[in-house]
Amino acid sequence: MSGILDGKRILVAGVTMDSSIGFAVAKFAQEQGATVLISNFGRALGITRRIAKRLPSEPPVLELDVTDEDHLAGLADAVREHVDGLDGVVHSIAFGNPETILGGKFLDGPWPDVAQALQVSAYSLKALAMACRPLMGEGGSVVGLTFDATVAWPAYDWMGVAKAGLESTSRYLARDLGPQGIRCNLVSAGPLKSLAAKAIPGFENLESMWSDRAPLGWAETDLEPTARGVCALLSDLFPATTGEIVHVDGGYHAMGA
Repeated sequence: MSGILDGKRILVAGVTMDSSIGFAVAKFAQEQGATVLISNFGRALGITRRIAKRLPSEPPVLELDVTDEDHLAGLADAVREHVDGLDGVVHSIAFGNPETILGGKFLDGPWPDVAQALQVSAYSLKALAMACRPLMGEGGSVVGLTFDATVAWPAYDWMGVAKAGLESTSRYLARDLGPQGIRCNLVSAGPLKSLAAKAIPGFENLESMWSDRAPLGWAETDLEPTARGVCALLSDLFPATTGEIVHVDGGYHAMGA
């Protein structure tokens, strides 16, 4: 049976543990017929190489720090060692120092740590898209991951600001890359027990109330619905959709109380 990503070449940037959204996306993308590459950097790179063996087909693992200009400049050549181009890119990357800018530290967050969060979590979407643009000559899809930045959340603090920046960055990328046939969209997932969520002090309070208010319910340990949403946007099923934020949150975002 054919999948919605048959023949697609997909880079999933930011895969660490098998509890990460990036891993779930890579897995579902392979199951849907895609050739997948994954990336990480630094000390986490060794973990990613081990985790890659748990995917249905072990993918190439690239070293990519999205804040390193040399890594970005060399990304196209690194990808071409494995595939001749890309049809899709997944930005599953975010970082904020939990000791200084998360967990109720909004008013005290120091600028260097805030700047780092903005660069890694928002600006890097543009940096990654531009690094991959030479590989997407026939057009393609860029998909990032957000957590609804239209409101202020407990504990999320400066990461919420960074996600607002990410959402705006996606819209501007949609504007400027659309003429080249490149779509840019985001998936806004509900709270998941992922590696990223575990680093946020107090984030579990969101998880506890989500399933009560989401009309479809919410399973914070099930990453597949989010992965399916990302892969749908990577596919050809949304050829005229860009600059969009697709909520995969059980419907929580639409409820007033």
